[in-house]
Amino acid sequence: MVGSTDITTTDGVVRGHRGRRVIRWRSIPYAAAPVGDLRFRAPQPVQPWAGVRDATEFGAAAIQPKFGVRIGPRQFQEMSEDSLTLNVTAPVTRSGSPRPVLVFIHGGGYLFGTSALGLYSGSRLAVGGDVIVVSLNYRLGVFGYVDFGAFATETRPFDANIGLRDQIAALTWVQANIAAFGGDPGNVTIFGESAGAHAVLTLLATPAAEGLFHRAIAQSAPADWGLSPDDARAFAHRCLDRLGATPENASKVLVEADPHDLRRAFGRTAKSVMRGQPGFFPTAPVIDGELLPRAPIDAITGGHAHRVPLIIGTCRDEGRLFAKFADELPTTPERLRSALAHSGEAESKVLGAYPGFPREDVAIRAGGDYVFWRPSVAAMTGHSRYAPTYAYRYDFAPRALHLAGLGATHATDLIPVFGAGSAPVFRALTALGGRRGLQSVTRQFQDNWLRFAHTGAPLPSWPQYTEKRRSTLIIDAPSRIEHDPDQEKRIAWEGVRVPTLADARREAAEHGHLAPEDSRAI
Repeated sequence: MVGSTDITTTDGVVRGHRGRRVIRWRSIPYAAAPVGDLRFRAPQPVQPWAGVRDATEFGAAAIQPKFGVRIGPRQFQEMSEDSLTLNVTAPVTRSGSPRPVLVFIHGGGYLFGTSALGLYSGSRLAVGGDVIVVSLNYRLGVFGYVDFGAFATETRPFDANIGLRDQIAALTWVQANIAAFGGDPGNVTIFGESAGAHAVLTLLATPAAEGLFHRAIAQSAPADWGLSPDDARAFAHRCLDRLGATPENASKVLVEADPHDLRRAFGRTAKSVMRGQPGFFPTAPVIDGELLPRAPIDAITGGHAHRVPLIIGTCRDEGRLFAKFADELPTTPERLRSALAHSGEAESKVLGAYPGFPREDVAIRAGGDYVFWRPSVAAMTGHSRYAPTYAYRYDFAPRALHLAGLGATHATDLIPVFGAGSAPVFRALTALGGRRGLQSVTRQFQDNWLRFAHTGAPLPSWPQYTEKRRSTLIIDAPSRIEHDPDQEKRIAWEGVRVPTLADARREAAEHGHLAPEDSRAI
């Protein structure tokens, strides 16, 4: 199936590029350009085209900070609001039956990222696993994850959860078109890392996504991100304040502002909020009661999520990356204490479970666990009550990463997942040793991920996670199964919740910074 690079989609013919092992189609539109009247609106259908559309080169990435579109040593991808596209990678060889489909959702805190990153090409997965790999762009930051609905007018509505709606639109495109590329629309696995993993769990909790995918993989998910309508409204107010807008002219400003002016105002506001309330993340889906009826973590633990097989896990040293490069996360003793301040007696239990606290390295470990491992454990526990669930922890790190003070930190698991360890950009990681180990964990990831995509279960050596045994695959060289790893820490985290903007307002009021009712000051 699929020998030609010209494929007829529901919107028109696209022409891809044939390589030695794979055919790639790049930047195929799955929704209309969200510009003009469509800015801050739900994705709309693509306008069909005549003739053959060239899909051999990447188009634009979503609007974001420039560092997010760096795709080479001196190469930056173009940015545009017109970026709702996806990419398809398929083996060159023909298949006698439709292939399983893997759809990757990139991370970046819902703030940055692009599907054009070479790491996400998917060619090694496609060839090694006889699968179709899809990757997608979605609106980020102010364009995808700020709810300006309070400033809508009769003539100019604004939609909520736009980034999530984009992801649903992309999966709907896959259902309608992937068979033409040799894929099986009845066997779609969504997988993502970091914010992309949170997107996976959010899609599990979104009724409108039912039937669009059949298995899910969440790598390092900050699983309990989510905004209440009140917090979303307060944050939108603050963004508009930064722009110099008023409630009276907000609609006009949002429609007419330069996209990078919007981005900069949003970025400064988000940074201010995260520094003012450690542990709170303002750029996340809104629990609006419509598209997203419940917080994803609540839907998953309460049995209201789609009951599909799930792989979920984290990296052992999640926090080290952020301690070096992103000071907004709670990876210092002071910021971690602030994040825990609203969790009552749990604060002392948590800190007591980390011997050596407040030593810097201990605080970094605890902060990473707070953001990623703690809510992922809650998600895997809750989902395991209703559907097959498989838990892992990634422990492998070559010597170079240990010497750099990073260890098995956030996002390092993407290298073995995509089989990129031999790529020139990553060879330095094993220059001081660990090449065979990286090859081993790459086989572990890919064998399990690909078998899961084909059958809905990983290799038989990986037991299901249950609340009773909590069997967890520790991916290392060699790998092993542990039951309830870090049990004392897991128990200590129970009852901890992410703070809200209301918490920040109360705390600021207690210190005389502002009145509790001043929602726009935070």
